Amino acid sequence: MQKEKISFIGTGVMGSSIIKHLLNASYEVTVYTRTKTKAEPLVALGAKWADHVAEAIKDADIIFTMIGMPADVEEVYFSRQGIFANSRPSQTVVDMTTSSPELAVAIAEKAASLQMNALDAPVSGGDIGARNGTLSIMCGGQKDVFEKLLPVMSVFGKQIVYQGQAGAGQHAKMCNQITVAGNMIGACEAIAYAMKSGLDPDTMLQSVTSGAANSFSLSDLGPRMINENYEPGFYVKHFVKDLNIALQETERMNLKLPGLQLARDMYTELLAKGYGEKGTQVLIKMYTE
Repeated sequence: MQKEKISFIGTGVMGSSIIKHLLNASYEVTVYTRTKTKAEPLVALGAKWADHVAEAIKDADIIFTMIGMPADVEEVYFSRQGIFANSRPSQTVVDMTTSSPELAVAIAEKAASLQMNALDAPVSGGDIGARNGTLSIMCGGQKDVFEKLLPVMSVFGKQIVYQGQAGAGQHAKMCNQITVAGNMIGACEAIAYAMKSGLDPDTMLQSVTSGAANSFSLSDLGPRMINENYEPGFYVKHFVKDLNIALQETERMNLKLPGLQLARDMYTELLAKGYGEKGTQVLIKMYTE
């Protein structure tokens, strides 16, 4: 059985690893990103390069997008040079960007009007999950579309869950980011406490990550904090974007989440200090500087 042809728009930290998994699984993948040099290692591995979105999606059965900001998503989908203006019926679009639920619904509605299929499918697991092909994927859209895409998403995802209609995947990702935000504060405060009390923080982690307090923030990012390794698995600038979306949704729902507000304010301060290109574990600097 012939495999679907895939177009992948966005080759950042996460997207690049996903594309490698697809290439290793013998999918034909055409890539486009605004900075061509970012895609060159993927082209060397067998991906096809496209000079613009229209070229990238021309022969595709499935179009994945994994971009930075909601405004970028809107442009890639709705602009004159974008996906919808250059698409054809029966193509399936899968937005893996963490974006607003409202935009996910708008994409799904526009896709339906063009006889296309759409899924919002943001992911969690960071650079490690992307490299290992163990991402958690949260999906919103038509269930039959989700089921049809499962074999493809299983190439790079481990926990792939249908959350509901269009926008539900993005709402689930907001729940994920709210939890991560709280965990990051807890992890940083535990490490700061360990350092101040005279404990060896690495030794402390051996115990704490084996018990009820464990989280990705503590077990995977904790050692990076201790070693002052702030290379991004997930950028501060993107996390601030996510937390702002989550707060916008809470305002719409008249829901107060003070922990989310605190985390957003702390990361916004880091952004103002010039740490936008660093990984989220740089939050430890709020306690050690």
